[in-house]
Amino acid sequence: MRLLIILLLSSFTSVGQKLKKADKVMITNLQAHIMYLADDKLEGRRAGTNGEKLAYEYIRGQFQKAGLEPKGEQGWLQPFEINDGKQVNAATLLFINDHELKLNDEYFPFVFCPTASLDAAVSPAVKEKGVPWFDDLKDIIEDNKENPHFDLSNAIKIIAQKAAEKGATALFVYNTSGIADNLKFEGKDNSNPSPLPVVYLTAKACKEYLADESATLDIRLKTVISDKKRTGNNVIGIINNGAPNTIIFGAHYDHLGYGEDGNSMLRTGERQIHNGADDNASGTAALIELARSLKGSKDKNNNYVFIAFSGEELGLFGSKYFTEHPTIDLTSVNFMVNMDMVGRLNDSSKTITVGGYGTSPTWGPVFTSLSKQKYFTIKYDSSGIGPSDHTSFYLKNIPVLFFFTGLHSDYHKPTDDYNKINFTGEAFIVKYIESLVDLINSKGKLAFQKTREPAIGTTARFNVTLGIMPDYTFSGSGVRVDGVTDGRPAQKAGIQTGDIIIQLGSFNTNSLETYMQALSKFNKGDKTTVRYKRGEEMKEGPVEF
Repeated sequence: MRLLIILLLSSFTSVGQKLKKADKVMITNLQAHIMYLADDKLEGRRAGTNGEKLAYEYIRGQFQKAGLEPKGEQGWLQPFEINDGKQVNAATLLFINDHELKLNDEYFPFVFCPTASLDAAVSPAVKEKGVPWFDDLKDIIEDNKENPHFDLSNAIKIIAQKAAEKGATALFVYNTSGIADNLKFEGKDNSNPSPLPVVYLTAKACKEYLADESATLDIRLKTVISDKKRTGNNVIGIINNGAPNTIIFGAHYDHLGYGEDGNSMLRTGERQIHNGADDNASGTAALIELARSLKGSKDKNNNYVFIAFSGEELGLFGSKYFTEHPTIDLTSVNFMVNMDMVGRLNDSSKTITVGGYGTSPTWGPVFTSLSKQKYFTIKYDSSGIGPSDHTSFYLKNIPVLFFFTGLHSDYHKPTDDYNKINFTGEAFIVKYIESLVDLINSKGKLAFQKTREPAIGTTARFNVTLGIMPDYTFSGSGVRVDGVTDGRPAQKAGIQTGDIIIQLGSFNTNSLETYMQALSKFNKGDKTTVRYKRGEEMKEGPVEF
């Protein structure tokens, strides 16, 4: 350990920076923070888990040690609800001929099942009014095996609708085709409930109960699909200087856990801990050290609020919740500084990206003054929109800055570990932000400026984008719009912030997942329509990608 610290300090001085005692302490502290937060025992700090709890307890302790005062809703913490989709409630059951079937092994209800109960005696071969119906998916699966646009789940919804219209009280579907249907309980599907319960019977159940379709089956069914929720926690502390304005410093401390939310870049299917040393134990460590340093600052022209956000990896849950439920007056916020992935400063290029450069006319002169400090080379990005928590503040017309040392091959993989962090480089960044704060303290409150906004939502998976910022926290049916990019298809179609997109072309968009699936079906130049709700009013607009 001692040798490692000596090597780190040597690396720091080799680039021409004369270290003070305080700098050496900061490097040692950054190392300790990241070592703890990226340890296996925190199991990847997934929001709403015990790993998140261990992390927020550590951060809370460090804030307290630095001399901050709590500024959450419950002391240091600001809890918020994370909608985790739907789940099969424990009250759900299925008996056939007095034998209870095992959930998932022999059956499962579809996520769009309504809450319902029934007792019936029925033959699977009979489709009469007032009884459950049985439907073999064999023909429809075989007929569409070469159709890349076929959506089996949607086809089942149509079958269920027609069965309900003809008086069926439930629908049991199964597959004897020999072609894998890959059907499962899709907890993230926000489809509206079907008019009758729809249940899938596995091959095991079919062999046991459907061998003779003319036999009479005594069925007792109860379906209860409930919301699946967990609780994340922001950690908030303040240095109250009695000033009229407040600077907010933020960094998310949550990560991917074992990749349960489908956001891992590991494609092997292995269950591995994603420690997230750079993403974003590094930013959290920088946040803690900034709090410790600024507590001793003589600059009193601003108050300083420090927020460790959770739920960022799920879609900016924590920062959005804070901006909707602030524990300070948002009109007093001078600007917000976000640090996300600041642990991989390249030793040769020494380049860092600073986003939000265009969100205030003050940033130009400030960074010109700071350019005399030769810590590193800065690459500027004017936009206030980006894939991290500063976006939530920009959307509230607050100037922002986003510090980021760049993507790397370990991003969202289990290999993003402590031993790859450039602690000396991170110390440069913390010192640079301190210098920025020192310079800005004499300038009063910054003016906000709207910036160029990138084509939000574009990824390698899609050839096109609609140009919206989705509200990832929305748990209803559809995709609620948090922001609209100027000049993009959504704006041209008349979509505004707060609208809910429910259909793109012929594809229903009842969830973010189905919205992304719909986008993947289009190419540049394609024309279609988009349907969306504004309040209770249904609207439609033309789209050209």
